[in-house]
This record gives sequence, C-alpha cells and structure tokens, in this order.
Amino acid sequence: MTTEKLIALLTLKKAPNLGDSSIKKLIREVGSAEGVLQERAEKLLAIDGIGSVKIKELHNPVHRNEAENELRFIKDNSINYVGYDETSYPDKLKYCLDSPVVLFSKGNIDLKNKKMLSIVGTRKVTSYGVQFCEELIETIVPFNPVIVSGFAYGIDITAHRAAVKHDLQTIGCLAHGLNQVYPKVHKKYMPQIEENGGFFTDFWSTDTFDRKNFLGRNRIIAGLSEATIVVESADKGGSLVTAEIANSYNREVFAVPGRAGDPFSKGCNTLIKTQRAHMLTSAADLIYMLGWELEERQKPLVQKQLFVELEEDEKKVYSFLSDNGKELLDIIALECNIPTFKVASVLLNMELKGVIRPLPGKMFETI
Repeated sequence: MTTEKLIALLTLKKAPNLGDSSIKKLIREVGSAEGVLQERAEKLLAIDGIGSVKIKELHNPVHRNEAENELRFIKDNSINYVGYDETSYPDKLKYCLDSPVVLFSKGNIDLKNKKMLSIVGTRKVTSYGVQFCEELIETIVPFNPVIVSGFAYGIDITAHRAAVKHDLQTIGCLAHGLNQVYPKVHKKYMPQIEENGGFFTDFWSTDTFDRKNFLGRNRIIAGLSEATIVVESADKGGSLVTAEIANSYNREVFAVPGRAGDPFSKGCNTLIKTQRAHMLTSAADLIYMLGWELEERQKPLVQKQLFVELEEDEKKVYSFLSDNGKELLDIIALECNIPTFKVASVLLNMELKGVIRPLPGKMFETI
C-alpha cells in the first residue's frame, strides 16, 4: 500500500458518521480512497446510501492532519498495516461488510492456510471454564489452529496462555491502539504472544481504552475465524455480542453448556436453547461440525463420475474449489459472483453429479 493511499484511508476513517462499510462503498463507486477525497460533493451525494451527513466533514483539513500524525506513529513504532483490498488481509475477515478498511498489527502473524478459531467468555471465569478451555485447546493441537480472543480477563487470557503453552499461534484483538495495554496486568504475556502470533486492532494511538470500543473489537474476533466458541457467559456480556456478530456473518457458533442454575452458564445455555449455537461438550463435537481432518488421515474414497458436463456456474464453482480447497458457501458465492440463493442449488446439482461433497459447517470441497 502506498503512503498516499494509507493517508487517504486514515483520513476517511476520521470523518464523523462515515463507517467502514460506507467508506468501502465510496471507494467502490469512485475507484480509490484518494479519488473519494478529491471528488465533488454532488457526485458523492448521488451514490445510493451516502447522504449529506456522512460527507459533511469529509474535506475538513483537520482529518488529514490527524491521519498524517497517525502515520508518523505507525512508522516510528514499526506497526504493520494492511488494507481491506490487499491479498495479505485476513481471508475470512475481508468478507464481512463492516470489516476494518485498515487493520493494524504487531507480532509474527501468519494466517496462510491456517484454521482459525475464536474462543471467548466471561471475565469472572470458574475453574470449570478454565479446565474446559485448556483441555479443548490441548486436544485440537494436532490441527494446528490459530486461537483468537480478546486479551481480556478470564476465558480470553486462558485461551491465549493455553495456545502459547502448546506452541500454537494466537492473536489478541484489542479495543484500543497498539501503544497501550489493557488490562495492564496482562502486559507480561505480550512478548510470548508476539513471538508466535500477535495483536490486531483498527483503533488508533489516540483511541484510549473505552468500553464502547468492545463492539468494534468483537467484530474482528468474530470475523477472523470460521467458528466462535463461548465457554462461559452470564445472561449478558461481550461474549454473547461476539456470538451474535458471528451468527450475522454466517459463521459457526458453539457454546459450552452448564448447570441450569449456574449464573456463568446462563448465556451459553440460552444460546443453545434458542438454536443460536451448537452444544459443545468436547473437542470431538468441534472437529466433526467443522469437518476438520488430520492431514495424515485419508479422506473417504468417492468415485468421481467421468466426463461430467457442467453448467457455466458449476464450472466457476468447481474451478474455485479446485484452486482453494474446501470453503464456506457464502465465500463460494462471493468469489464466484453468484447470488447466495442460487449457489445453494448449484452446489446441490454438483453434489448429485458426484464432483463435490458437502462437509459439516456449511463447507464444500471437490472430490
């Protein structure tokens, strides 16, 4: 990403009432972030969903100055950054409408060909929650997943520490800039996490810790992974918000059940009861529902029909799955530019023709 493009994206981010999804829409219509800042207001107002309130402060020079100051912080502190339209942007996060237009990071993060799993829960964790979380991560070590969480008290830090213990990559998503640490007591864990993983945020150095930032952080936690696990939660809390966001992204959600009268299991039990989460009683449930397979385990042999004739959309899907391996239905629809309602029938026809097979977790792969 060029410096000018980064400054343009940061300037757009500073404009009040202009969120990530609106910024992407403007860039899509105009052609570039730099072009948006140079475009006449009349043309911007002609874009569907872009009103005068959203672009009112767009050309205020104060925002450009703030962007340049943040750029100096980024350069002086060796902060990594990536734009939403770049190939190195996290794969699953880029398909979320409200994903950050710029994502900042520190550490040694490598997400290529990695299984991603978010684990969240209450800050007031019980011994049962700690034990379940630690045992779950220990059991799935052979799959080498990346463990994502929010670096908070309780389940979050338990998940990060368990990942470090078993030499798994782990990512902490922060609700503030990379020049701060919250909670401060967790600063001692940062070197270990950055050594084999790191931190993500879309908040600036000028964004101090505030509880209202949790929603922004939680969308990153939910968007990065193919599944979110809620280990323990009261009837209200940030982990339930993360689960709702994950559901809105059409990702899998799991919840660990607890006793009916346990206040720290009430949220999980409600998620399961209202069918907003799969019940998770062991790692085996997770492995089955996500269709994870050990590399050394041979896949079931299925005889592929020879000389099968495929329709145009079927050819697109087959080519995409052949090049990328198993993938979620929604991502297949986006990458192949086929409406979601239509791609479902396309996949069914291909399954009947014996060229693809469905997997647990709304995923498909070629045979």
